[in-house]
Amino acid sequence: MHESLRQVVHLIFGLGIAGFVHLFDRDIVLSVLVLTLFVGFILSDAVARGYTVPVVSPIIAALERRDAAPGKGALFFALGALFCIAFFAKEVAFVGLVVLALLDSVTTLAGVRFGRTRIYNHKSLEGTLAGFAATAIALSFLVPLGAALATAVAAAVAELVSPVDDNLVIPVVACLTLTVLL
Repeated sequence: MHESLRQVVHLIFGLGIAGFVHLFDRDIVLSVLVLTLFVGFILSDAVARGYTVPVVSPIIAALERRDAAPGKGALFFALGALFCIAFFAKEVAFVGLVVLALLDSVTTLAGVRFGRTRIYNHKSLEGTLAGFAATAIALSFLVPLGAALATAVAAAVAELVSPVDDNLVIPVVACLTLTVLL
C-alpha cells in the first residue's frame, strides 16, 4: 500500500462525490449513495471471504491499509456523505464533503512527508496545520472567511482526536459547524 497514492485517490474520490452532491438533485444523490453502499458492502464481503473480484480486488490490494476491512475507507466515506446529505442542507453537505476530501488528504500527505512533531495519536503538528491551512483557504472561496476558519479548525481538531474513523466524523463536524455559523 502506498499512502501517498491512497491519499491522492481519497482527494479525487472525495471531491468527485462533493461535485456530484453539488450538481445533482438530493434524491438522486441519496439513491446513488445508498446503492453504492449496498454494492460496496457486497464487494467488501466477497473480497474479505477470499474471492477475487475483477477490477475491485487489485484496487483494494493497492490502496487498502494492512489489517483493514476491504474498502473500509471508501465505505465510511460514502456513509459519512450519506449521513450529511440526509441530515443537512445540500449546500452544507457539499462543503462538508469538500472539507473531508481536502483536510484528511492534506493532513496525511503533509504529516507523512514533513511531520516531525507528534502531538496526538501518532499524528503530527505539521500535518494538522497543513490540513487546516489548505481547508481554510479552499473554504474561503465557498463560505464567509469566519465560517471557513471556524469550520477548518473544528474539522482539524476532529481529525486529530477522533477515536473512530475520520471519514465518518470530519464531514459531520464540518456540517454541524457550518449549520451553526451560516
